[in-house]
Amino acid sequence: MDLSNLKPAKGSVKKEKRIGRGQGSGRGGTSTKGHKGGQSRAGYKRKIGFEGGQMPLQRRVPKFGFTNLSRKEFKAINISTLQTLADAKQLSVISFETLSEAGLVSSNDKVKILGNGKLTLKLDVTAHAFSKSAKAAIEAIKGTVTII
Repeated sequence: MDLSNLKPAKGSVKKEKRIGRGQGSGRGGTSTKGHKGGQSRAGYKRKIGFEGGQMPLQRRVPKFGFTNLSRKEFKAINISTLQTLADAKQLSVISFETLSEAGLVSSNDKVKILGNGKLTLKLDVTAHAFSKSAKAAIEAIKGTVTII
């Protein structure tokens, strides 16, 4: 075996189709594009979603619902999560920075504290919003609630 008798595997290399090189080639004339129509012309590009003239899916399916432009999206965090965080890190003040350092929220999130779970420690909590039950639970054990 040497470099002079190396060959590609049998069937792995195919001849290129030479299109538009006369009738004798078998691919002359219309050059495999058929007669007339958009697909036979230069620069043809099928539209996204085109289904050969059939009514496309995005037009068959009706429009539905609406998008509320003034919607504020909050990252929900329960009181039980605050309790576990405070226990683990020996905290009495929980702010947005504390939550982001713990990996619970990202820097662009808005945080809403929800009232699911039990709270046993007195906490000073700072967030963008609070549910009524969360606010009541925090204030019941002499904690403070601050809205950013």
